[in-house]
Amino acid sequence: MSDTLNRLAEVLEERKQAAPDSSYVASLYAKGLNKILEKVGEECTETLLAAKDAEHSGETRDVVYETADLWFHSMVMLSRLGLGPKDILDE
Repeated sequence: MSDTLNRLAEVLEERKQAAPDSSYVASLYAKGLNKILEKVGEECTETLLAAKDAEHSGETRDVVYETADLWFHSMVMLSRLGLGPKDILDE
């Protein structure tokens, strides 16, 4: 799994140099940390709601989907702050 996280971290770093209109991540970087944090908060809320729904329905597909979005946007946030998966895994 750490190979996947490291590869994603590399791509996120590359996107820092990209034009904002060329990639979603580059556009987030261009909008600044507050916009990135908004996305993390949005994805967190969606993950929580999906988990509550899953508890009642037994269907977990949305939990997986929303958690993937949360992890992704968390990685963008970490990258913006000069951090990566190693920093988190070391903790």
